Amino acid sequence: MSLKPALIKDEALLAEIETFSHDEDNFHLWWLGQSGYLLLWKGQKILIDPYLSDSLTKKYAGTNKEHIRISERVVNPALLKDILIVTSSHNHTDHLDGETLIAVLQNNPGIQFIIPEANRQFVADRIKMAADFFTGLTDGQQVTIGAFTFHGLAAKHNEIERDENGHPKFMGYVIQFGGWSVYHSGDTLWFDDMVALLKPFNIDVALLPINGNDPARGIAGNLDGKEAVDLAKAIGARVVMPCHYDMFTFNTADPAWFAQEAGNAQQPYIVLEQGGHFSSEQLK
Repeated sequence: MSLKPALIKDEALLAEIETFSHDEDNFHLWWLGQSGYLLLWKGQKILIDPYLSDSLTKKYAGTNKEHIRISERVVNPALLKDILIVTSSHNHTDHLDGETLIAVLQNNPGIQFIIPEANRQFVADRIKMAADFFTGLTDGQQVTIGAFTFHGLAAKHNEIERDENGHPKFMGYVIQFGGWSVYHSGDTLWFDDMVALLKPFNIDVALLPINGNDPARGIAGNLDGKEAVDLAKAIGARVVMPCHYDMFTFNTADPAWFAQEAGNAQQPYIVLEQGGHFSSEQLK
């Protein structure tokens, strides 16, 4: 099976990012596939939940849970430079990939890595770093690095699972900077109080999974396309973008259905291609 090509990738992607590095008015997002994004604001770059390898395809080859890739890799992680912050929302490999993250850390001295506090030792073991290297967050907590403030929220995947100290193992982050708010949910289902927690942030862009919750897959599930639209509408998101699809054949969704539901709900949305670019100028 031929892979679905990225809209733009590798050196061409990096060149495009560089053209916006001096934009003082708008922030920019590129979808890197699955739940991964690169966020750019006034020359500062954040890498959100990147999965930029074939580690899962190799791990599950020949098993009853083959991770057959749909789309080509957007960028070689070894090419990513000048990254201020990288995040992981939870310990699943498509959100905490050693092959991706070790390469990123090696090429970005001074980078800061935001993780759920509950996962500190697990992340340290996978990434091969000292446990005190990471910036841990729990729900209701925030941290400011440079121009960016990260607010931690619990995520339900498939439950809101907590460690012995009450810290959630699955999280989402609201990222605030320059008057903007971007919500990256991580992997999650809808849960009580979710809307009440998110509405006060006046979310500009909601990055939400749409692959759904099918027990036959044998893995924890997520919002589906309609649920993602309904959540975005309920929290007043100015625009919603779908993610967590078109990576593996057994765990994907049709973004056209999401788009149809968003149109029906009159919820503004944007469907990016992998490697695709969004500018906050599109919100004006």
